[in-house]
Amino acid sequence: MIASVHLADVSVRRALAALRRTPDPASTPGLRYALVALAAPLRSSLLPSPDLRRPGLVAFWDDDDALDRFLAEDPVATSFAQGWQVRLEPLRAFGSWPGLPSDVPVTRTVDYDGPTVVLTLGRLRISQALRFLRTSAKAEAAVVTAPGLIWATGLGRPPFVATCSLWESSHAAATYAYGPSDAAHQSAIRTDRARPFHHESAFIRFRPYGAHGRLDGRNRLPEYSLAGV
Repeated sequence: MIASVHLADVSVRRALAALRRTPDPASTPGLRYALVALAAPLRSSLLPSPDLRRPGLVAFWDDDDALDRFLAEDPVATSFAQGWQVRLEPLRAFGSWPGLPSDVPVTRTVDYDGPTVVLTLGRLRISQALRFLRTSAKAEAAVVTAPGLIWATGLGRPPFVATCSLWESSHAAATYAYGPSDAAHQSAIRTDRARPFHHESAFIRFRPYGAHGRLDGRNRLPEYSLAGV
């Protein structure tokens, strides 16, 4: 299994059209899961501010051949063709999500310390929305200044909520995730465990092995920084 994240800056009309055309695993060979959402900058305020011109696609695939076919043949792929995309190999995961294999390691540490991408995925309990927004705002405010962070964004299409963050190393990502007990992220974890925010959630760390295209004028994970590229 591999994953991919695609982001592009398009017109509002094209972004809203992309939201209505999420790829269907039943009719897309090799696709395990997909969802199209709107990107939103990470924030310290209570309410997120979705970017109506920046759709994002998160997808899980059987293999690279399946992703290649999608990019070459599926009309949905054209919505993201002029943006930025990255291919991802899972390193560890906590939680469960459609299309995510159960055999992905759950250990905190991994035998890899190159550039790292972290996806957090959640299907929000509407009754917990206010608690979630208050708690996540503090964690998001902390992540944007975390050592080793390259770039991050939120993604939302309620009840689906997510973040995608790019790190200089697996160590940097883990240091933020499992930092001091009084840190915002650790506080968010404790609050969620006491009364879960989500019906379903997953926190997945990946090794990026192919980044292509540009966002805000540049490749967020330039090839020279990718292990094995």
